[in-house]
Amino acid sequence: MNGDPALKILFVINPNSGRNSGENKEDLIRNYVESRGINADFLLLTGDNDETAIRDQIVASKPGRVIAVGGDGTVTLVAKQLLGKNIALGIIPAGSANGMAKELGVPEITEAALEIAVNGQIRDSDVIRINNQHICLHLSDIGLNAQLVKHFEEGKVRGKLGYAMVVIKTLWRRTRMEVTIKSGKEEQKHDAVMVVIANATKYGTGAIINPKGSLYDGLFEVVIVKKLDALFKMLLIQRPFNPQKIEVFHATSLIIKTKKKVHFQVDGEYIGRLNRIEGEIMPGQLKLIVP
Repeated sequence: MNGDPALKILFVINPNSGRNSGENKEDLIRNYVESRGINADFLLLTGDNDETAIRDQIVASKPGRVIAVGGDGTVTLVAKQLLGKNIALGIIPAGSANGMAKELGVPEITEAALEIAVNGQIRDSDVIRINNQHICLHLSDIGLNAQLVKHFEEGKVRGKLGYAMVVIKTLWRRTRMEVTIKSGKEEQKHDAVMVVIANATKYGTGAIINPKGSLYDGLFEVVIVKKLDALFKMLLIQRPFNPQKIEVFHATSLIIKTKKKVHFQVDGEYIGRLNRIEGEIMPGQLKLIVP
């Protein structure tokens, strides 16, 4: 597909994403596409009306592929504009954790990720619609990890050290939740430290939370973490999934209710405190470029 003039690519670049690796990704990408004769447009996000800017640029460029250059938040922002369209989404990871890129096996080396974005295969992926407002490609959760995401966003230290610091801070303030989960006709009540709405298998840190998950099966998983030590071992030291302390079931829709408002995050973006969450699978609605 290299140099194919019929392939129009739009690169959506978030210059403020995550980590600062010292490399100018825009220059690297421009050099790559120019050297290969690829027909490409570029959009740099500013943080001001980004959704509208992406939507308008897609209409103007009429691309066959849109490549999100940034972290999980950027990927989800772009994906929202591509649902149900015959336009494929690729990823150049440039965030703090890059969970979706890790899930797909996209490397963090820019040129290697570019090769996949331009030449990779396309698969129809599921997404989860949440509260008729958000979409989840990867992992959403309530409770301890969402609180951790909030603290990480508020912190000034990035990387593994920053992550370890917020884990300690979050555990110090930990709270348990009384949760009611309704899926289909079945309703369950649990005392938990975290509940995950999982389309994928693992967090950007590499911690596996949903070993049997798939982006392509028309289902998502509900992961109920009942014991704090199981969560701590998975998130911080990446111990294996413990089925005795973690319950998992498949679903196509669900309603989660809590007695008190709890922290909630979607694909690594902190949303706020809620006491009701509705989720519904949208099978095959997003075309993903994969290795």
